[in-house]
Amino acid sequence: MSGLYPLVFQTQYKDKIWGGNKIKTVLGKDYGNLPNCGETWEISGVKGNISVVKNGALAGKNLVELIQTYKEQLVGKKVFEKSGEEFPLLIKFIDANDDLSIQVHPDDELGMKRHNSLGKTEMWYVFEADKGAKLNSGFNREMDKETYLKHLENKSLEQILNYENVSVGDVFFLPAGRVHYIGKGVCLAEIQQTSDITYRIYDFDRKDDKGNLRELHTEQALDAIDYKFYGDYKTKYTPKSNEAVELVQCPYFKTQLFEIDKPMQNDYSNIDSFVIYICFEGAATVETDHGIIDLKKGDSILLPAVINHVKVVPQGNCKFLETFVP
Repeated sequence: MSGLYPLVFQTQYKDKIWGGNKIKTVLGKDYGNLPNCGETWEISGVKGNISVVKNGALAGKNLVELIQTYKEQLVGKKVFEKSGEEFPLLIKFIDANDDLSIQVHPDDELGMKRHNSLGKTEMWYVFEADKGAKLNSGFNREMDKETYLKHLENKSLEQILNYENVSVGDVFFLPAGRVHYIGKGVCLAEIQQTSDITYRIYDFDRKDDKGNLRELHTEQALDAIDYKFYGDYKTKYTPKSNEAVELVQCPYFKTQLFEIDKPMQNDYSNIDSFVIYICFEGAATVETDHGIIDLKKGDSILLPAVINHVKVVPQGNCKFLETFVP
């Protein structure tokens, strides 16, 4: 035994100008007296926001300390060789009580050049949506820098953006470079590369509580944006009960959906990576030969790479995402 076991981390709650209260009312997570909780960071290796273990003998240790101690036993050999002491994924829940800013993230090359950081490719899984809720992913036509700038200057960006009606279960994959924003009334789980670099393009002239406009990154965004038009921005998949349903596979993460109402066995002996479960409905018990842990709505648990065999026993219906580095 390595001393590792299924890990839960202390949730980091983020006050956002556009946040609401569904982190508490929908996910049952207590963010104390924050006025507007827009995000929770469930598992993070971002500098200044490193996750700290909440459960078991390793409670109080942070994610970097764990990687330094356990290396590939925790994250997998291939992951450790590539990422070193930086944990490669960031897991969040987001509650958009108002529209987020229109934004874009750089890719790895640009992120390294400008910020000595990886870029940010991400995905969204919508677990709650108000009637009529929308979000933006990409452009609604072929675009070029000049036309884009003209719309930005005229404050008519929304005319060239692709909007999607949102319902529970919708999935969106957002490679670095894709212009996007989450619309009012959408709650989602986000899986992304470890990066906190966002270029804010337009913020609807919104002012903070001190009366200030938020900073925009117009020039930086120009070289980061992918101006191509893609006909289909929503990820298509067919839900199935009691088996893995693949949602997204990219170089940074593979994510599958599980909707289960009976016990299931998962064999990870061929995966050279940690595995994360993100639960957004129901509850289950996760049984491993390195310990047993409860998984309930609003929980994210990290299964270290040394754990190969997992039995998930639902209490009624349970829905969760599984993600790892492929």
